Order: sequence, then structure tokens, then C-alpha cells
Amino acid sequence: MASQQYVLILGVSSGFGRAAARALAADGFHIAGVHLDRAAGLQQVEDLKAELHGMGVRTLFYNMNAADPDRRAEVIAGLKDEFAKHEGASLRMMLHSLAFGTLKPFIADQPNDAISQKNLDMTLDVMANSLIYYTQDVVRNGLMGQGGRIVGLTSAGATRVLPMYGAVSAAKAAMESYCRQLALELAPYGITANSIRAGVTHTPALSKIPGSDIIMNNALMRNPYHRLTTPEDIANVLRLLAKDEAQWINGEVLGVDGGEDAIDLTWYKP
Repeated sequence: MASQQYVLILGVSSGFGRAAARALAADGFHIAGVHLDRAAGLQQVEDLKAELHGMGVRTLFYNMNAADPDRRAEVIAGLKDEFAKHEGASLRMMLHSLAFGTLKPFIADQPNDAISQKNLDMTLDVMANSLIYYTQDVVRNGLMGQGGRIVGLTSAGATRVLPMYGAVSAAKAAMESYCRQLALELAPYGITANSIRAGVTHTPALSKIPGSDIIMNNALMRNPYHRLTTPEDIANVLRLLAKDEAQWINGEVLGVDGGEDAIDLTWYKP
């Protein structure tokens, strides 16, 4: 099924994106990915590419700011060139796994200590708006058709309040809303759109959140399995969504957390 099908992963080099690339390559999907890494982080990217090639799939990686309009145009042009070389090539899935935002309070005594308009705009643009822009370009250029999947990553933070998390929380809420809207507008194209609400996962992005150790400890206590969600847990669900049988899952926020979000701590006594 996946012989000429590709997956585009925005944020491919670490965390959820890296796990998704490995899992979907194991199912035969070729991997196109966008990442932003300095020289020190490029070795892990090369290691990932070598691993994917060892699975017999092609890779098309771009080290750039995924939210930059000119760089996005490069990615789309690159995909068009790649698909022209392989008859029947198309995108089966696009995964939005970009995690880059400003962690500052809305209110502070000193203006420089509070979030700014530039901070808010950047966070929303990278972590939510870019999903729309990539989807528009992918569909307009005929890179994804019937059976395509658009997937955005969200978190319980979309509806929770955490210190200095306000801008990211807003971006996650926007991601969920955008996926619902896309589910409506992409249905005539035979393309689904869903967001995955991952449980608390120890990723580089989580470690940047103030109090991340408390967040992880609370999740360990609350989760029925008493472990954190892993990137591989999310990757396994992406493998399921890529199947033909998942066509009727559309416009949903899929909780993938082992039941963590369902447990009420108010009664729990460890």
C-alpha cells in the first residue's frame, strides 16, 4: 500500500516527530521532514536518516524554519520535484509536530518580563497557524488526495492553566479548532483531519516548561498505568490513522494517554 506514499513530518528530528518517522517508515512510507537544528544536533538527524534508509525508504529532509513562508515554498517545490520522479507518489499523511513557543506570563510588573505581541504572534504562528498554510499548499498543489490524513498534535494544556503556558495553551486550543474546521473543508477531497491529545510525555519541549518535574510526577500518579506517555505510543496511533480503515475518524481530538486525562485526583490517595 505504501510503496509510493510519503509522510510529511513538521518537526521530524526529535520527540514525537522522530518516533513517527521510524514507525511509519517501518510500514513502508517514505519520509519527508522539516526540522531546525544547529550543527550540534545534526548528527542525530543523520543517524535518523541512516536508520530510515536501512528500512528501505526514501527521505527528503529540510533543516529550516518551518514557519517561514519562503522556506515552506521550498518544501512544497521539493515535494513536487520528488513526486515527479516517482509515478503515483503522494502524501498519505502530514503530521504537525512543531513545538516552539514563548513561555512567559501575561501579566508582570516589568514589561520585558511579560509576553509581548511579537511573542504571542510567533507562538500561534509556529504552533498552530502553520498547519493551515502547509495544508493549503499541499492540497492546492495536488500533493495529497483521497485517503490523505492531516494530523496536529495537541495536549491537555489546551484546556488547562499552567504558569507561563498561556501562549502555548492558546496555540494548542487553536490547533484543535483548526483541525475541526479542516475536517469539514477537506471532506470533499477525501482527506481527514484530526488532532492527537498526547498524555504527558518526557520530550525536549516539556523540559522547557517551568515545573515540568511536577507535571510529570502528577501524571505518573494519575495515569492508571503509572507511567508517562511515550513518543512511540503516539507513533503507534499514527500508524493506525494511516490505514484505510481509519477513514471515518474525522474532526476528532484523540486522547492517547492510557487514561491519564480521565482520572480525577481529588479523591486519589497514593
